Amino acid sequence: MRIFDPHIHMTSRTTDDYQAMYDAGVRALVEPSFWLGQPRTSPASFFDYFDALLGWEPFRAAQYGIAHHCTLALNPKEANDPRCTPVLDALPRYLVKDSVVAVGEIGYDSMTPAEDHALAAQLQLAADHGLPALVHTPHRDKLTGLRRTIDVVHESDLAPEAVLLDHLNETTVQDALDSGCWAGFSIYPDTKMDEDRMVALLRVHGTERILVNSAADWGRSDPLKTRKVGDAMLAAGFTDDDVDQVLWRNPVAFYGRSGRLHLDTTGPEPLHEGNSILRGGE
Repeated sequence: MRIFDPHIHMTSRTTDDYQAMYDAGVRALVEPSFWLGQPRTSPASFFDYFDALLGWEPFRAAQYGIAHHCTLALNPKEANDPRCTPVLDALPRYLVKDSVVAVGEIGYDSMTPAEDHALAAQLQLAADHGLPALVHTPHRDKLTGLRRTIDVVHESDLAPEAVLLDHLNETTVQDALDSGCWAGFSIYPDTKMDEDRMVALLRVHGTERILVNSAADWGRSDPLKTRKVGDAMLAAGFTDDDVDQVLWRNPVAFYGRSGRLHLDTTGPEPLHEGNSILRGGE
């Protein structure tokens, strides 16, 4: 089983997670930029973070035979903080980087005017740079937030088929698919979706334009949930080809719109910025 996790926050994970993911079949991933868990206090902290997603994390992933890509953006939660909004002006110099395969995560958290502005501005940046967009649908009042998001997408210069609406569930999947966008589902141990609910949705909606991710972060989460969805699909009677479409071909097709996917996982460089990841080695 080959797996492309299209949304996972590896900055928050350990090297043991990388090894376990490789053993489970993960060969490629996309790491979206997101909230750190506490407020950032200046744009400079974003820039160091972006640089790590462009350099350090790909180096770390390559040690375990996994191709690492990222999406960059001002996230919805921090779009409300005036200390952070200058990031919007700096994003263009990052969006030209080779391993950036989308603008994201963008979208809504509390559906404020500041979030409206950041979402529209970053959809335009995606259109201007020929990139797709990864959109975070809000955790609260999810259906209202999804419909508001779809309206903004349809008003933008970015085609719906270049937009992935993520963190969906049973109440939002039909609206998302009807919009022409791609539908993303985060599989978690306790919250959002689980693998059995995901299989039930796939029975109803099929496997076209649907992506499944672990979204594993600094909270309770599981970086092997993609594999568990694949196993649950097979146990429910889906074919190997169905699993390959959902867990590999669909994310490749969506992020491939960027023209920047590099799925070769040949050996890593020996050092990144002088760091070999070894402890005490030469």
